[in-house]
Amino acid sequence: EGAQHPDRDAQFHYINDRAKEHMGAGDPVISVDTKKKELVGPYKNGGREWEPKGAPAQVKTHDFPDRQGPGKAIPYGIYDVAA
Repeated sequence: EGAQHPDRDAQFHYINDRAKEHMGAGDPVISVDTKKKELVGPYKNGGREWEPKGAPAQVKTHDFPDRQGPGKAIPYGIYDVAA
């Protein structure tokens, strides 16, 4: 949020150039995404799931920390850029 760093475009060009160099040398290049945190447990989710009419799934409506629950998970994805 806010103003972007003036060198933001240059940073991405630098990363892209290094990735191309490593791929050219046969080295692996991966992209890892670990940004989004997900609540673990019976919380409302914006997705869709079929439920019988008149029998909605019971969910928690607030995401206050639950000391007895599993908390938050940080799902991640790893993408092999060269493959």
